[in-house]
Amino acid sequence: MREPSADKEPFGLMAEFRAPEQLVDAVRRSREAGYRSLDAYSPYPLEEMRQALGMTGNVVPWLCLTGGVLGAAAGYGLQLYTNDAYPIAIGGRPLFAWQPFMLITFELMVLFAVGFAIAGMLVLNHLPRLHHPVFGVTDFHRASADRFFLAIFCNDPRFEIAETAAFLQSLKPLRVEAIQSTEEPE
Repeated sequence: MREPSADKEPFGLMAEFRAPEQLVDAVRRSREAGYRSLDAYSPYPLEEMRQALGMTGNVVPWLCLTGGVLGAAAGYGLQLYTNDAYPIAIGGRPLFAWQPFMLITFELMVLFAVGFAIAGMLVLNHLPRLHHPVFGVTDFHRASADRFFLAIFCNDPRFEIAETAAFLQSLKPLRVEAIQSTEEPE
């Protein structure tokens, strides 16, 4: 295991595995051991990983629905207000006919729904983030090719560097490496 440098706080520990089954098993065993602040990296999606990581629910569809409802209400409300504040009586058309209002209502519903979904995804994924400390781990670039990685972060209440390193070694990885923090120490 590569030890963290003395002048920087470790960001966490990362274990490298050769097979997806090893990674899924390691994540399950880590969760059973009480670790909660962890993440897994693989070159392709693994069906079992979402459940193994304990991920529940998805907020983005609810953000999309909220944006759609707000957009539709804003589009319809703006047209109602405009027709009330500046009435134009043409050809006996009623001031509050809903049919002509649907085009703008639909367009703003879609615009707000997409905007809320994109903004929510960016905020929930802490993006844009141009650099993450895991990028400094030796051979981490192989996470997009043929290796599987498990990271346990130092903000986990159970994280203690020696104990966590020993636990990760017990999972029989190819290697365990400290993730160096990119922030300067105080």
